[in-house]
Amino acid sequence: MADTLVPLSPLHGWDQKFSALPESVRITEEPFVSMVDLWVDPSGPGGAAAGAALGVDLPTTPSTRVDSGGVTAVWLGPEEWLITTRSQSPEELEGTLRTAVTPHGGAAIDVSGQRTTIRLTGAHARDILAKGCSIDLHPTVFRPGSAVQTMLGLAGVVLIALDDSGTDYRILVRASFARYLAAWLIDAAEEFGVDPV
Repeated sequence: MADTLVPLSPLHGWDQKFSALPESVRITEEPFVSMVDLWVDPSGPGGAAAGAALGVDLPTTPSTRVDSGGVTAVWLGPEEWLITTRSQSPEELEGTLRTAVTPHGGAAIDVSGQRTTIRLTGAHARDILAKGCSIDLHPTVFRPGSAVQTMLGLAGVVLIALDDSGTDYRILVRASFARYLAAWLIDAAEEFGVDPV
């Protein structure tokens, strides 16, 4: 009888290290999110077809995102978006988008295995990010609806603001940098009462 393969997330086994953090800094991994890179002309029929398939209009303002029905569309460039969801499998999401945009010269590629998602919350979440990120994180500037590609420490990330008080963020990081970034975040949190594990 063949062994059953069980998928493991890039931060599998880090729960104990994250549990040493104080209440003012909480880190959790949100693994296995379906992610598709979408390329299409937003002003043409392909953009409309993608919006109809997703149930949300693609954002056209740089460094923004839109959410609807569990689907998030993150602006990455004038004709590029990262689409994420937990409500569909990667194959399903890619197939839906590919069917919608291919006739209009667009493309959709499953990149779910490329990144993992880290959720950073707590009263000191913004303080942690400010140690390794050069963007203006003040909640009046980086507020819900904002999503930027930036560097955090030495890792390229997509950083998403989830509230207007600077206490809730989602960080999309490449799987190969996930452990580095998790260790960096824990180290940056030490001044707030982390018990190193």
